[in-house]
Amino acid sequence: MAESKGTEKVIIVGGGPAGYTAAIYAARAELEPLLFEGFEWGGQLQNTTDVENFPGFPEGIMGPEMMTKFREQAERFGTRFVTDDVEKLELSDGDLHRAVLGDETYEAHTVILAMGAEPRRLGIPGEMELTGRGVSTCGVCDGAFFKDRRTMVIGGGDSAMEDADFVSKFSSSLELVHRRDEFRASKIMQQRVEENPKITVRTPWIPEEFIAGDDGALAAVRLRKADNGEVEDFEVDGAFVAIGHIPRSELVTGQVDTDDGGYVKVEPGSTRTNLAGVFAVGDLVDHTYRQAVTAAGSGCQGALDSEWYLRDEGLGG
Repeated sequence: MAESKGTEKVIIVGGGPAGYTAAIYAARAELEPLLFEGFEWGGQLQNTTDVENFPGFPEGIMGPEMMTKFREQAERFGTRFVTDDVEKLELSDGDLHRAVLGDETYEAHTVILAMGAEPRRLGIPGEMELTGRGVSTCGVCDGAFFKDRRTMVIGGGDSAMEDADFVSKFSSSLELVHRRDEFRASKIMQQRVEENPKITVRTPWIPEEFIAGDDGALAAVRLRKADNGEVEDFEVDGAFVAIGHIPRSELVTGQVDTDDGGYVKVEPGSTRTNLAGVFAVGDLVDHTYRQAVTAAGSGCQGALDSEWYLRDEGLGG
């Protein structure tokens, strides 16, 4: 039987911008938060190179360095860390919640869910090796790095259309590649892309490999024509994979309300889930923006909602 570690005021699950910001606010409110940051702490920013759009860093900052600073700030105010992955969450509606890790069980009056989301991958050769060296999953984050360069966006939904429209503002030319002739994107987004003189739509082409140049950066994308098998290497400097995200909600599926995409539902204007004392923040709930700064702001809201809940319930908030 798992050993109980005592009752916490707040447990935070997830070590990205949302989780660390929640920890900073909760710690400064003297809630003594316990943060399960996971083995892969830092979230998606741990795999990001230059971050130029987070306020306060006019010269830019490397993603891992920024996450280290977030973590150090949370630690400064008294956050305690468990650098391990929670194996099981047992959530209640207004009673104690439990996080299970091996033989140990941690109980808390409130839980802030900050597990984030991860971009869907194509799963083709060169994708992971060239991430940060020409391959990206965020046009808004990285589009400006490809000023006057040849670029490609891969995908067929609204996210792909948005990335294509945004990245084309900087690039000299852009190929929008989709494996089918028809797009899932809304008609208005398709029309915007079709009317953009910088964008060439290529369908139905299937990406098969990201190819590095002599300098180790992306040089070309190998595509195969879906209808006749024709293979062609398209020379590009940047490629953006925009085929959606997967919220990391598997720990809480069936306990808190989620939508059809697996994102945790929260009450409008708050971070409250359908369970009293359980809050959700960051990319775990965000279909739309998925930026470090919006995740951090959401983490702040989660900590404040948790503090107010503890206060109103007479639990020491």
